[in-house]
Amino acid sequence: MAGPEPENPPTLSPAVLVLDQPVTRAEVERLCERLSALARRAGPGPVTVDVGGVGRPDLAVVEALARLRLTAGRLGCRIQLRNARGELRRLLAWTGLDEALAAPAALDGVLGAERGGEAEQREEALGVEEGVEPGDPAP
Repeated sequence: MAGPEPENPPTLSPAVLVLDQPVTRAEVERLCERLSALARRAGPGPVTVDVGGVGRPDLAVVEALARLRLTAGRLGCRIQLRNARGELRRLLAWTGLDEALAAPAALDGVLGAERGGEAEQREEALGVEEGVEPGDPAP
């Protein structure tokens, strides 16, 4: 007599949130709610945010990605970007969000990346001096 067959554990599909153009500031809250629902259903692991359909990125897209990252952090997970192309990558780098949206393992190989550092701990750029123009009011 054969025993019962072992049950196969359910396979969780990867959580993917697709951003399409146009992403507006008014949509950010709804996107965060969708991310929360996806993260809860998918279980542990990152939520993939597919930005391939964004087209020409702007600051509304950057704000959405920043808020999605904060939402994921509050839920104890992280996001990873898929299909991020040139202009969006440059915009994220310009705003300083490229490292915040990178996987933690990816930061280990970045030259000069230190975890837990504060912006105030950075060294000042060489050759930059503050000056006072004649006639400026005293601080």
